[in-house]
Amino acid sequence: MTQAFPLQWPQGRRARPASARRAPRFNRKEWRSNASGSSWRTCEITVADARRRLQEELDHIRARFPVISSNIETRLDGLPRSGGREPEDPGVAIYFELAEQPHCLPCDTYTTVAGNIAAVAAHIAATRAIERHGVASVREMFSGFAALPAPTSCWEILGIPQSSSRDAIEESFRVLAKQRHPDHGGSTQAMAELNRARHEALSKIAC
Repeated sequence: MTQAFPLQWPQGRRARPASARRAPRFNRKEWRSNASGSSWRTCEITVADARRRLQEELDHIRARFPVISSNIETRLDGLPRSGGREPEDPGVAIYFELAEQPHCLPCDTYTTVAGNIAAVAAHIAATRAIERHGVASVREMFSGFAALPAPTSCWEILGIPQSSSRDAIEESFRVLAKQRHPDHGGSTQAMAELNRARHEALSKIAC
């Protein structure tokens, strides 16, 4: 089952190093009144604004069962809260069904969760614009974003059989840690998942 919190980054997609992220370029217009009069003001986009943009685009392509997975804690309705502190890893992964097939659009280009959600919305909008030329449908253009099932056990996460020894568990952990550590292009979420898998696997063979 896809989780909204914490971030469930898709398998096979390498996370962007923090140093490679940039400030978001998505803004919103807000009507402000003061002593000198009223006018429109350009403000930084919020998570709530980005959610609305994304939902509009998902509705346009008739996507079903959307889940915004991020490192922002969720509200009671499962959506990420707006106005909170920015997490260390601002990446997002948008999961949904299109023509009964699971898809995932991940993004960690920007330094804010709102920016990354808005980027996915902008990507869908741009894809819909391309569809108007009649070369390919949205479904065909999104075929490369088919979601892989998330690992469900510590053995799948470590990539080793259930009969593995302690040495095999530690060796697999060392190899994967080099790929998943934030300093090597991974993320804190990916490293936390790997640590949990190692701990669980070692506890199972100790029994």
